[in-house]
Amino acid sequence: MANQISGQITVTTAGSAVPGPSSIQPGLFEFTPVHGNTGDYCYVGNDSANDVSSSTGYHIKKDGTPLLMAINDLSKVYFDSDTNGDKIAWVRVASISVQSYPATA
Repeated sequence: MANQISGQITVTTAGSAVPGPSSIQPGLFEFTPVHGNTGDYCYVGNDSANDVSSSTGYHIKKDGTPLLMAINDLSKVYFDSDTNGDKIAWVRVASISVQSYPATA
């Protein structure tokens, strides 16, 4: 797995969720909308159909409190926004082993 610890996910078309990057080590991740976004909210999650929206995801507000999640496979987490071209920044703030945390997302 790649040792990448940060990145940004671009939602090209609002309403069309995109998955997180693959091959990222499991860990505790922090997510926040990028300051230069034109929209106010981004949405994070997985509704079990490999999608997320404003009605199924966790809302994170631009310039608001970041979201922290322990995740084994970042590519199973989906991201959306309320405006085309908005981005969600992420950083792996701690490593975890798959055996130490049972979450599958």
